Formats: sequence, structure tokens, C-alpha cells
Amino acid sequence: MNIQKIFKAGNSNVVAIHADILTDLKIKTGDKVIVERASDNEIVVKKSTPVKTKFGKAQFNQWLTRVLKEDAEILDELAKR
Repeated sequence: MNIQKIFKAGNSNVVAIHADILTDLKIKTGDKVIVERASDNEIVVKKSTPVKTKFGKAQFNQWLTRVLKEDAEILDELAKR
């Protein structure tokens, strides 16, 4: 068990996570984590996994270009309002 003290950093309260734990969980500085309240006196921190989308960036750009072209009249009319 590793007891840590909560400290202030700007407008936030922060708790340090020991480097060994981060290494074991393959979490590094800058990674996103999920913080959840598990019970009245427990907090759980989980590694966040990126959300995979159905489309890649190139496919999204193709879709967006097509939609903007097909719906140009409607979008122009909405822009005027």
C-alpha cells in the first residue's frame, strides 16, 4: 500500500501515482485515464482506451466533401438565417 497526500495544483486537487504502478499499467504522462467513484470511500483510476471509429481520416474527408456538395443549397439557406 502506498499512502499519498492530495495537493493543490491550480484549481484542481491532485494525487501522485507511483512510477512503478504507471509502468506496470503502461500509462505515461499525458495519457488519458478514467476516474470513477467506486463506492462511498473508493475511487478507481483506469487506463482509457481510444475509441475506434468506422472510418479513417481520409474516408471521413471524402464523406464530408460529398455531403457538403450534395447539401450545398440547404446549407447555404441555413447560413442566411
